[in-house]
Amino acid sequence: QVHLVESGGGLVQAGDSLRLSCAASGRTFSSYAMGWFRQAPGKEREFVAGITWNGGRANYADSVQGRFTISRDNAKNTVYLQMNSLKPEDTAVYYCAADKRRLPVVDRNANEYDYWGQGTQVTVSS
Repeated sequence: QVHLVESGGGLVQAGDSLRLSCAASGRTFSSYAMGWFRQAPGKEREFVAGITWNGGRANYADSVQGRFTISRDNAKNTVYLQMNSLKPEDTAVYYCAADKRRLPVVDRNANEYDYWGQGTQVTVSS
């Protein structure tokens, strides 16, 4: 079992930056691929970014490529999402998720992730 807790959300203006954190419990964090997803009101949950269990590969949605960076610190059992040049359309609840399969690539399918955090709200004003 992995318990995930997101933090770092808030209200910012367009062009600002935020860094989300997702702290994981358990001693097996380093064996999980991690993903960030988001869900805006009235929309489906969508993939934002993911990183493989060993940190060797990252993958991003086209909408955030070049603005967001995912990273992980296995010593701290934490995965981060650095979000720069935020836009109003980035407004959503952001969730981190853990995938216990040790794949060599990131899976963008939310249904394949085994554990989820409770989410953190990010609001970007124009």
